[in-house]
Amino acid sequence: MLERATRTIRTAALLLAAYFVLNIALRLALPHALELDEAEQSFFSQYLLAGYGPQPPFYNWLQYAVVSLTGMSIGALIIPKNILLFLCYLFYGLAGREALRDQKLAAAGMLALITLPQVSYMAQQDLTHTTALLFASSLFLYGFFRTLERPDIGSYLLLGLATGIGLISKYNFALMPAAALLAILPDAGWRRRALDWRMLAAIVVALVIVLPHAIWLRSNLEFASSDTLVKMAAGNEPTGALRIGKGILAFVVAIIAFAALPVAIFATAFRRDLLRALSATNRWTAMLERMMLASLAGILLIVLLTGSTTVRERWLDPFLLVLPIYFLAKMQAAGLDLSTGLRRFRPVVPVLMACVLVALGFRVVGAGLIGTYSRPNVPMADLARDMTRELKPALVIASDTYVGGNMRLQLPDVPVVIPDFPAEGIPAYAASDGPVLIVWRGRKTATAADAVMPERFSSALAAAGIVPQEIGALSLPYYFGRQGDNFALGYAWVRPGTR
Repeated sequence: MLERATRTIRTAALLLAAYFVLNIALRLALPHALELDEAEQSFFSQYLLAGYGPQPPFYNWLQYAVVSLTGMSIGALIIPKNILLFLCYLFYGLAGREALRDQKLAAAGMLALITLPQVSYMAQQDLTHTTALLFASSLFLYGFFRTLERPDIGSYLLLGLATGIGLISKYNFALMPAAALLAILPDAGWRRRALDWRMLAAIVVALVIVLPHAIWLRSNLEFASSDTLVKMAAGNEPTGALRIGKGILAFVVAIIAFAALPVAIFATAFRRDLLRALSATNRWTAMLERMMLASLAGILLIVLLTGSTTVRERWLDPFLLVLPIYFLAKMQAAGLDLSTGLRRFRPVVPVLMACVLVALGFRVVGAGLIGTYSRPNVPMADLARDMTRELKPALVIASDTYVGGNMRLQLPDVPVVIPDFPAEGIPAYAASDGPVLIVWRGRKTATAADAVMPERFSSALAAAGIVPQEIGALSLPYYFGRQGDNFALGYAWVRPGTR
């Protein structure tokens, strides 16, 4: 039955669809407190803007469209993400079909994405913008490979669409089309694809998609790059050879961490076939090697130029995503019979699916056993209910997007703002006709005396002319937590006529 389920892209897609339905059901069954990126999307879904901060806006635009149609709910946050992940697998399989020209191998490559932890586990856990990047990268690979094989106008338009979406999904995607171009230049036949007049149509499509954000980015470049620069910062590391060496080491470790599991699984499943294929080559494998090397060289150059000593595995997502297709293409180029290896590989897929589902569930329901709490363990629904039991706010002012996004989920009809967003000075406060609820992360006790507002937050409120009143705090146990382990929020009310 497993062999039949993985025989073609269509049957493999049905298996994946069932898997993502289980992921959705699991997340809906867990407590409806939000992960960090989920809370950010919940908060930002109130606004349609050309830019939202350090991350490009594609996922924000998608989330805004969904919430505008369905209203705010946990399903409105979870279902679009799982659809994007499913499409990531689907377009990856279609890309594999172009490169491998074999339905069974393409289906195997499609399912092999689950061997990449950044795709199978980390993206499910949180990482909304990375999910958009994975989708865009798979779509780009399909458009790129299809343009090489079937250079019709539809292929070029698809390539432009994928490029545009990728550029407004994550900024590091910009290296991917550049690396693809460099990879085909040595091949005379494929080089003509880049010089074809239809490439202009692809460029126009990409520019139309990117233009609104590009205009915003021109005036907000420092703001948009601040978060990435902080993450890459080397702290107090001295300049010179030691810093460069640490950056290179971090780069190598990130590559190993990204590729270790898929390499181990392919080596176990295909054994000597994978070793014998290392020296095999053809047009496709050579191009894929050049593409990966060019993109990794670009990342290394950025690391060296910025003096970074930090390289995260997920920064490599669009550049090493092609590994499963590459392994299969190498073995295909060697002319090997892969039926035995495929038979060993197929059972790995449902095992990994089950491992991901168990891990995602256990990190929440088993939090009390392991003593580490995930954000879905936070009792946000109970905290919001207790705060608003006697009075419903006309406006919520939150200390950050995490608190604001969770309050937005629990009070979907109430506007939520944070200091300096959507504009400086909390302008929605002045227009509020009812009581205003101010919320921030608190200490683990539950007395008003311990409801100490963060200095940055209180300063922002004071600058907006807001004087908090009726200050209090709530501290409730974590879901599935140990006795005595609590999460707290501080809160204050501003009632009409007291401003």
